[in-house]
Amino acid sequence: MVGNVFTYATLGIDAIQLSVECDASGSTHNVNIVGMATRAVQESKDRIFAALRNSDVSIPTHHYTINLAPADIKKDSAALDLPVAIAVMQAIRQLPVQALNKTAIIGELSLDGTLRPINGALPIAIAAKRDGIRVLILPSENAEEAAIIDDIEVIGVTSLRETMSYIRGEIEIQPTEVDRERIFSVLNTFGVDMHDVRGQYQVKRALEVSAAGGHNLLMIGPPGSGKTMLARRVPTILPELNLEEALEATKIHSVAGFSKEFQNGILTTRPFRSPHHSCSDVALVGGGAFPKPGEVSLSHRGVLFLDELPEFKRVVLEVLRQPLEDGVVTISRATTSLTFPAEFMLIASMNPCPCGYYGSNIPNHECKCESGSIQRYRNRVSGPLLDRIDIHVEVPAVSYSDLTSLPVGDDSAEIRKRVNQARDIQVRRYQKDNIFCNSQMGSRLLRKYCHLDKESQNLMEDAIDRLGFSARVFDRILKVARTISDLEGRTDILAEDISEAIQYRTLDRKYWI
Repeated sequence: MVGNVFTYATLGIDAIQLSVECDASGSTHNVNIVGMATRAVQESKDRIFAALRNSDVSIPTHHYTINLAPADIKKDSAALDLPVAIAVMQAIRQLPVQALNKTAIIGELSLDGTLRPINGALPIAIAAKRDGIRVLILPSENAEEAAIIDDIEVIGVTSLRETMSYIRGEIEIQPTEVDRERIFSVLNTFGVDMHDVRGQYQVKRALEVSAAGGHNLLMIGPPGSGKTMLARRVPTILPELNLEEALEATKIHSVAGFSKEFQNGILTTRPFRSPHHSCSDVALVGGGAFPKPGEVSLSHRGVLFLDELPEFKRVVLEVLRQPLEDGVVTISRATTSLTFPAEFMLIASMNPCPCGYYGSNIPNHECKCESGSIQRYRNRVSGPLLDRIDIHVEVPAVSYSDLTSLPVGDDSAEIRKRVNQARDIQVRRYQKDNIFCNSQMGSRLLRKYCHLDKESQNLMEDAIDRLGFSARVFDRILKVARTISDLEGRTDILAEDISEAIQYRTLDRKYWI
């Protein structure tokens, strides 16, 4: 008799269906796993048979051949333990094969037969529903995450023994149910607010413009000026995270093993990732022998914050160029090529000089950096990367009067309302152009949607001649000015929009050093 169990393995951020087959024959004990199983899966046979023995299963002496199909896909997951154990039980006629019709099983076993949680429960549940699976059996710790997907029964189990009893019909386990309305009611609930920030009115305005047009932004200011505090509040003013985006972002975190950190198993706010400047290029964009998503993909639909930008290794920053341009990360290996989504908003910060106090009026912190060292410090960030950042804004030190005053200005909800209105205008404008925000405009769309009157043209000409702006900077200014005009609900770009956009190009001014 051949045992046959359906299971799933994650490939990128999606899951594919596998079939676990087991044949028991002969009179010599041996276990052979075939079907492009990695060393980690090959070694699991000792763990699986120990779990069977410790679950009071009498194992006859046979040659066990376990096939993982399809055989052309490499398998590298301890989550195949439970389906292999169940297939073995079917092969020795201790479990019925027909009981698992339209059922998929997944889980990692301990030596005593208890189950450990797995990664990727959400994409597995999505794929199971797609493939017509009616029942999904998996570790109880993952049950709530998988149960977010409707039209599939999710059975959470704690051990191999309990799984066998359920399949035999000896016990009844109620499918896991979650209150989807309650879960989705807490979407976009934040613990921080822009109203918490004292002063920095110009920077908050720049962040509003950045959020409204999807523009990447760089903050330049001395230590303690509030750059990190401001960056952490950017998700609170971005358009609300809808259900589709929440599931899409949670899939990535689930595959990476971070979904256990989320209450109710789903991401309820836009991601905010802030990797340390010592991180590697693989940690930032993803990769490895079996590619996993990196920080840029974990920031999908949210914010990637790079604090102390010049302190990152040059090679690490350069790998950002593809995801910033294409919105995806493609990782190629000899046997496969995987694509991870990476549509994020980049917020970066840096000091104006190595000591951090160039141009500031903070007492007892006079900058003594030489012009050469300042230039070398700024040159750590390449021109091609800066070309992909639309807004550069100075963040001055906060004055005592601002620190001691009551909070003033709009809160995040009010700012987000204006951002949503501007985004709605852009969605309607670009519905035939396959983009959804101003930052994605190419040269053709700039000519189509960014007409300038005579006064605006004169202002741009003056900026290019006196401040030394390049043609690429000219395009960036037009994009930002288009967003400023959208925030004000205007159809045309006015000179005041151009003037404000020019202020957001700090690093491009010849006289800045």
